[in-house]
Amino acid sequence: MQNPYSVTELTAYIRRLFDDDLHLQGVWVEGEVSNFRRAPSGHWYFTLKDDQAQLKCVMWRSSADRQDYTPADGEAVQAWGRVSVYDAQGVYQLYAELLRPVGLGDLFRQFTELKARLEAEGLFDPARKRPLPAFPRLIGVVTSSEAAAFQDIQNVLRRRFPLAQVILSPTLVQGSDAPAQIAAALERLNAHTQADVILLCRGGGSIEDLWAFNDERVARAIAASRIPVITGVGHETDFTIADFAADLRAPTPSAAAEIATPDRAELAANVQALDETLTSWMQDELECRQRALVVARRALGHLSPAGRVRGLRQRVDDLNARLLAGWRGRSAMWRERLAARAAALQAANPESILARGYAIVSRSEDGRRITAAAGVRPGTGISIQFADGDLKARVEDRESHERYKRTLF
Repeated sequence: MQNPYSVTELTAYIRRLFDDDLHLQGVWVEGEVSNFRRAPSGHWYFTLKDDQAQLKCVMWRSSADRQDYTPADGEAVQAWGRVSVYDAQGVYQLYAELLRPVGLGDLFRQFTELKARLEAEGLFDPARKRPLPAFPRLIGVVTSSEAAAFQDIQNVLRRRFPLAQVILSPTLVQGSDAPAQIAAALERLNAHTQADVILLCRGGGSIEDLWAFNDERVARAIAASRIPVITGVGHETDFTIADFAADLRAPTPSAAAEIATPDRAELAANVQALDETLTSWMQDELECRQRALVVARRALGHLSPAGRVRGLRQRVDDLNARLLAGWRGRSAMWRERLAARAAALQAANPESILARGYAIVSRSEDGRRITAAAGVRPGTGISIQFADGDLKARVEDRESHERYKRTLF
């Protein structure tokens, strides 16, 4: 019995068979490009396929840098190179050294024709795109319940916005039955839920894997949805007809969940910032109002009747003081005048005159004052008033008095 080969030995043996076949060391292969990607190293990896088979291909950077043409998924190309086995994975592949375009592949041609027709109908018109809700309460998800994309979406929603509820409308996301199921899943959410937004998602894959999202039925179901639809199909470089019909395209399912919801950490930071701004504004406004109040109080104080009353009170006090001072001055003046008049009157008082040695002479018969000697005849009875009393007398001529040497009293 022959000793068994190890996997490494058998793989190396098969590789040698490929390497020894001169026909496979320089061969042209024609097919449609699929799953094209450029590695960080600069190498190109892609698949060539037709309707019955597919062939993995690699082009090293040294050859890729010489290319004046970069292929894209769906394009038909002719590749020249050698066929060998990649030992680590046990697969045979074409190590391409030259690529030249042949024309559009069948799938890519279908894609461009459908896109052009729906775009001409206005199905992709930006004017018909619906705005997304800022704070969705219910999020509908259209994807496979078995898909890792659904778990990714849930993880993102729990982290970013756990307030939102999630409802899954399950569907196939790959295969010939998928387009009808995707359209039906969208219709269910529209008919039986109050979802605020719908996430239509699936993970990455080849153009064939994503082809259900290039179906006209899916595009029209998205356009007919009353609920905004966000697509997150494949990877960042994958574009489908569903992406153009949707209200917004996200590069991945996780990104779709992020776009659909606010980040609670950002919301908390925004609320904190708004609170600080509001507090600062309120403090500034309060200080401004307080300054205005001080100014208003001052202005009101100038216009206040109380201020005028205080001023008038002081004015009254001043006038009272002036009146009192004037009255006192005038009273003193009148006292002085009165004293002067009293003194003058006292001086003119006959009693005062009498007290100084003068006497008042009057006729005894009628009491009339005698002011001149010439008016008195001898023999007239007179009354002489002194300060301390009166004397009665009679007038005699001087000659008789002196001659007879008589005493009158």
